[in-house]
Amino acid sequence: MKNNRLPSLEKALKLFLNYLTVEKALSSNTISAYAGDLEKFLHYLKQKKISLSRVGEKEITFFIRQLSRAGLSSKSIARSLSSLKSFFRWLVLEGYLRKNPAASFSAPKAWKSLPEFLTLEEVEKLLAQPAKGTRVGLRDRALLELMYATGIRVSEAVNLKTTDLHFEEGFLICQGKGNKERIIPVGQTALFYIREYLTRVRPQWVKKETPLLFLSSWGKGLTRQAVWKIIKKYCLQAGIRSKVSPHILRHSFATHLLERGADLRSVQLMLGHSQITTTQIYTHVTPARLRRVYDRFHPRA
Repeated sequence: MKNNRLPSLEKALKLFLNYLTVEKALSSNTISAYAGDLEKFLHYLKQKKISLSRVGEKEITFFIRQLSRAGLSSKSIARSLSSLKSFFRWLVLEGYLRKNPAASFSAPKAWKSLPEFLTLEEVEKLLAQPAKGTRVGLRDRALLELMYATGIRVSEAVNLKTTDLHFEEGFLICQGKGNKERIIPVGQTALFYIREYLTRVRPQWVKKETPLLFLSSWGKGLTRQAVWKIIKKYCLQAGIRSKVSPHILRHSFATHLLERGADLRSVQLMLGHSQITTTQIYTHVTPARLRRVYDRFHPRA
């Protein structure tokens, strides 16, 4: 192994960026991203009066925490970690360091942001927003109830057919990604509002025969954009602003099931995930549930 003398922070960064430019032939945008991430880290080291030779896992952990507290997204933090891993790997290859202090950190692809979800109280407020005395309001209530009851995607909701619902058996057949069919149970509340919509609203709107379940007042099927606007409208009416997303009811569906003891495999099947690792992102635990589990099972609680 080479035994080169470790350069200053500024010199090390300059040499590394030159390596990326000349030997790796990376684009200027990529190199700028590396530079931005590493400049933040070097500024942190200067503030703490830590030299490169003294950087260990603890210093990198504290730096990542600082990024998180500053409000950076999980994707931005993952990119910063990737930059650090590359930088220290280069320092080792060049003989400036013996060990890469960032090597043991998980790969950036594992840094997934937790999906936003609503509490039960927020779901109740949201579902109560549509005016049931109007046709549009009744359709919207039926739509929101079904999406929360089944966890279907927005794209799946707009493609539902009237024949996909089986009222007596209490389930829905959904055509998901890759044209894969799945069966999802539907609760009685959602079925009630769907029946009301099918009886009192949909027949008034049908102008040309269509199998689609959810229609606009012009008799055409709803678009994904239209459903997203509906969700956003009622979230804002309910005073829910920070968590609004097209899949907010899907995320809430999965979270609430898992919080109440549903097994991961069943939730995976209902969501239509091909890999259970995709479903595992919903296994975050709320502080309230942690408290309940602790109080119930810890002998000294």
